[in-house]
Amino acid sequence: METRTDILVPATSCPVCGGRDLSAWKRANFDAARLSSAHIKITDSEYGKVWDLSRCRRCGHIFADPGPSPAALAALYAEVVDPRYEEEAAGRSQNFLRLLSRMEKHRPGKGRLFDVGAATGILLDLARRRGWDPAGVEVSSWAAGVAAEKYGLSVNVGDFVETDIARDRFDAVAMVDIIEHLARPVPAAVKAREILKPGGILCLVTPDIHSPAARMAGPRWWHLRPGHLAYFSLRSLAVLLGRAGFRVLELRRYAWTFSAQYLLSRLPPLRAWADSGPASFLRSIPIKLALGDSFEIYAEKVNRD
Repeated sequence: METRTDILVPATSCPVCGGRDLSAWKRANFDAARLSSAHIKITDSEYGKVWDLSRCRRCGHIFADPGPSPAALAALYAEVVDPRYEEEAAGRSQNFLRLLSRMEKHRPGKGRLFDVGAATGILLDLARRRGWDPAGVEVSSWAAGVAAEKYGLSVNVGDFVETDIARDRFDAVAMVDIIEHLARPVPAAVKAREILKPGGILCLVTPDIHSPAARMAGPRWWHLRPGHLAYFSLRSLAVLLGRAGFRVLELRRYAWTFSAQYLLSRLPPLRAWADSGPASFLRSIPIKLALGDSFEIYAEKVNRD
């Protein structure tokens, strides 16, 4: 599938706060007409490539403007096939175990957990082993198939906002590196609140474009990539969560764990060698990256009455 420039959608207001005082922030530096599912998979290395980005002067939110239509984006993500994501299951498990431990601190009784953008089911499998009752949704048919085949998980395939899910059903919802992929983040946050029980916990992870690491990396920051349509500030995240009906309980900085082989494969001069047989031993060497360039937020569903 090709994303044509004639299906790009311009913004008339900020998708977070609704403000209309927008300014151009960055110009697109890739050909949207050639965008394919390979450019937006989880393990892509299209670092530094961005859409035209606008900034809201009211809340500071930065977003694609114009960006791809929801239909075009959904079709692209449905086609994503990304075996390298599952190859890094060991490191990703370390990331997710930390998140689960903190969710359990805020929701000691555990219960039902819903993962938005469940990918191949790594987080849900870990949650099940810890006593949670897991469920999730994933737009990639390939990823949902891996979740079923490898982990025995039944993950819904489709768009989270459009998926029929009972209200007040879940004790926790995970949205890990998902919200930045959405042109319209408010409906997703509202949906998360709707499916949570009173007092339920939302775990949200998303890049911080104003972090020191992002400023130091500049145009080569690894979160500047075609799959990301939204870049949040602390202020715009507060607006998003407040509008959706959440109260922030804890704010942290997310730390990543990857294998040495995977990290070296992200560097163009070393990519061929890192992917070669002689470098395979590097896959068993975990490296924790505490870059501080992503928010890790735990928020509670509040009663609006």
